[in-house]
Amino acid sequence: MSTAPHDRRSAGLTGPVRLGLIGDNIKRSRSPDLHRLAGRLLGLDVSYDLFIPRDMGKDFDAVFDACRDSGLRGINVTYPYKEMVASRLRIDDDLTRRIGSVNTVLFGPRGASGYNTDHTGFIAAYRETFGDTAPGNVCLIGAGGVGKAVAFGLLALGAEALTVVDSDAEKARSLATAIATASHGAVKTSSSDAIRTAMGGAEGVVNCTPLGMIGHPGSPVPPELLGAQRWAFDAIYTPVNTLFKRQAEAAGLEVLSGYELFFHQGIDAFGIFTGQVPADLGALRRMLLETPPN
Repeated sequence: MSTAPHDRRSAGLTGPVRLGLIGDNIKRSRSPDLHRLAGRLLGLDVSYDLFIPRDMGKDFDAVFDACRDSGLRGINVTYPYKEMVASRLRIDDDLTRRIGSVNTVLFGPRGASGYNTDHTGFIAAYRETFGDTAPGNVCLIGAGGVGKAVAFGLLALGAEALTVVDSDAEKARSLATAIATASHGAVKTSSSDAIRTAMGGAEGVVNCTPLGMIGHPGSPVPPELLGAQRWAFDAIYTPVNTLFKRQAEAAGLEVLSGYELFFHQGIDAFGIFTGQVPADLGALRRMLLETPPN
């Protein structure tokens, strides 16, 4: 189980726990189920609502303010607002500040605090699937909010080299530079806007773009470029069985599903919100599988 940067004993909760998620394309998110079921296992009355700014006719800031002012305990934030929200928060953790992306917000007496459980969740998911095997030379596609969290996760997991690919060349260069700085040059980094060049020599390939998500069909990698790598990860989990995931499996790669990131980041977020997590995560997994999606 991964560890979130929060004292889980300090929540001191009484009464209902009101939570939510702000993002686009989240109508099929399983986050409400995960948090409500985790609460049930702990005897907590947890509610978890979805907030889609464009459907509400409001911008992100207005929706964020409404969540804060309506008494929610906390919110998760997903695409495309993870970087935007960071500037509105108190971030005590130096690593989260360096990542520059937040997916978990806790509202408290000291204001709104930001955390990144994509980072801790990815590390836990990777280790659960691949054990102690280091990532090696990795091609990471997508330098946005989740891409930043995963890049720093790859650094923590002992990646040897990292090539960052993004259609925004400046974003790719900025993230590659941040990883080089954080590793004091121990991780070879580069950036590119060309997938074919970046995939050369890669042992792992990671999709942190929206491609494959509901409303964003497609795959970031031409299938003919897959096969020489050892492993792949797709950050998308709605749907779980993305085109990129299917292509990587067909090419013989061992694939880490975005569902695993979803599960582990959600557990870490729940720990931040409530101060505790279910002891039996296997039971929570089974309950999620048995609960029909909304």
